[in-house]
Amino acid sequence: MMQKNLLIVFVKNPELGKCKTRLAATVGDEKALIFYKNMLKHTKDVVADANTHKYIFYSSFIDTHDLWPENESFSKHLQSEGDLGDKMCKAFEQGFADGYQNICIIGSDCYALDAQMIDKAFDTLQDNKAVIGPSTDGGYYLLGMSQLIPEVFQNKQWSTETVTADTEADLKRLNYSYQKLPALTDIDNEEDLKTIDSKVVESLFEA
Repeated sequence: MMQKNLLIVFVKNPELGKCKTRLAATVGDEKALIFYKNMLKHTKDVVADANTHKYIFYSSFIDTHDLWPENESFSKHLQSEGDLGDKMCKAFEQGFADGYQNICIIGSDCYALDAQMIDKAFDTLQDNKAVIGPSTDGGYYLLGMSQLIPEVFQNKQWSTETVTADTEADLKRLNYSYQKLPALTDIDNEEDLKTIDSKVVESLFEA
């Protein structure tokens, strides 16, 4: 295989009332949907510049007519059943089974993430078994591995402030080398919007 790096992008199908629910609690479902669609566009632009193949994993169904292309750089897949850990583990399993040597996963909630940071994550995997991009809420915006480590997907309270700490504890207990990227903010609620320039926030709510 010419391309040994794989970036997995987990996305939710942008449906009213089914995405950015914590943000929707204060801005409403329609604004939250507009915001999420714009975050998807931003994420697509970011990952397009990353030097890696990309697998887009959808939450509900594979959309063949959305903003994500299907070409030599992108391919589309469906997330498996189970909790978030099960879904991510299955996606990593598929990537390694397809022959990729270094795999990173991201979502579409971190506005500050850029292609340079993604490339840095893959560089880190040259000398480490894992890399974590911690988010300021205690989760992570990126996780990468150079081999499948199933334990990091097990026994986690997903979407809580303990996820990164528990993941690090697993890696230390199993004696796997890892590095951490700079902490960034996932945009999950209205308070998180304060970490983004106000003009950018305005643009993210424009249909």
